[in-house]
Amino acid sequence: MPEMSLPFRSVLVANRGAVAARVIRAVKALGLRAIAVHSEADAGAPYLAEADAVHAIGPAPARDSYLNQDRLLEVARAAGAEALHPGYGFLSENAGFARRVVAAGLTFIGPSPRWLAAMGEKTEARALMAQHGLPVAAGSGLLPDDTEAVLAAARGIGFPVLVKPAAGGGGIGMLAAADEAALLAAVERARALAGRSFGDAGVYLERLVERPRHVEFQVLGDQHGQVRHVFERDCSVQRRHQKVLEETPAPGLPRDRAGAMAAQAAAVLAQLGYDNIGTVEMLLGADGRFTFLEMNTRLQVEHGVTEMATGLDLVAAMIRLAGGARLEQVLPADITLNGHAIEARVYAENPVNFYPSPGPLTRFRPPPATPGLRVETGYAEGMTVTPHYDPMLAKVIAHAPTRDGAIAALEQALHGFEVAGIKTNIPFLHRVLASEAFRAGQVHTGLAQEVKG
Repeated sequence: MPEMSLPFRSVLVANRGAVAARVIRAVKALGLRAIAVHSEADAGAPYLAEADAVHAIGPAPARDSYLNQDRLLEVARAAGAEALHPGYGFLSENAGFARRVVAAGLTFIGPSPRWLAAMGEKTEARALMAQHGLPVAAGSGLLPDDTEAVLAAARGIGFPVLVKPAAGGGGIGMLAAADEAALLAAVERARALAGRSFGDAGVYLERLVERPRHVEFQVLGDQHGQVRHVFERDCSVQRRHQKVLEETPAPGLPRDRAGAMAAQAAAVLAQLGYDNIGTVEMLLGADGRFTFLEMNTRLQVEHGVTEMATGLDLVAAMIRLAGGARLEQVLPADITLNGHAIEARVYAENPVNFYPSPGPLTRFRPPPATPGLRVETGYAEGMTVTPHYDPMLAKVIAHAPTRDGAIAALEQALHGFEVAGIKTNIPFLHRVLASEAFRAGQVHTGLAQEVKG
């Protein structure tokens, strides 16, 4: 692939934890200057030592630090940053923040603000994808404050339905309703959760697909009208609508079916002019039909699964694309899936009820990275897991020639964790990985609950 010079030399990494560590590594590998930020709670984070400059941005609560747009832009100016990478979570899909970054004269490393806005409102995204030929499940527009209209929308879709926030993500505010009585209670609760979590109480309805698979397609676009896909990931194993195991290729999914859906998604986004990294998330029903869920306009937590199976550096790719590179300068002409990769998210949480388990890491020794094994974390022994952020401690990604081999390597790595002072979900991960259904590739979004028992 031809080399290119970037129009920026310094990047502010506006995030924390494992993603900050990952982005700093990519920035440095490109020969750029990495500027890290941290809240008071993250002052001892190990990745800060890898950055070229480090700036404190405020107290532990996210609203006072990682969500404080004024403070982040102030630090960017003071540090001489020329670009900003938002990581995932926090402000990564906030169109208003991206516009402020651009207005301040910085390059926003990610899709342009118009894409963050277009895909951030889920009902508009569904309508846009349906208009351009992607299959979309039956659903409603934004629900009005009218009980009869809500009931009529649900009757038109057919029960059971899922109530979903129009903004935000992470499974927050997603509630199932099997009948009309349950629906009205679910709408009221979902609105409250959405308003509190995302500052937007808008909700809509979607037909609830029973025991579906969650399959997503990784795409990369440039600023010159080109979009390519980088295969799929199966993210069906979830708790509370939050992914915990992700893998590629999707087990049991014929390669021609996966390839056709990926190519269709990429073609639609090329028509629309999509211009950086993104993930098209879809449900795969028992009938073999795909339906569009949403599009994430950012780097995914599980991007490393695709990297391990393809040899690509997706973070470096999105940085170069933000600098104006063409896809042929970023991706090889032929990309192949080699073997199988699987990721487990290790959380500081009770492995039975999944409640967060904050506290001091009196012992924290992840297994060492080896060929075929990657461990991403933003923590070190002696730090404290606070209740202010997502409780993910680490991501562990195993790669092997076969799925069975990748599962075995992941199990061995999880056994190698030494953690004390908090509880983790590692016992739960072992139960899922050992289950007959998972071993057979019979995954679906209810599997974690079945294994939990």
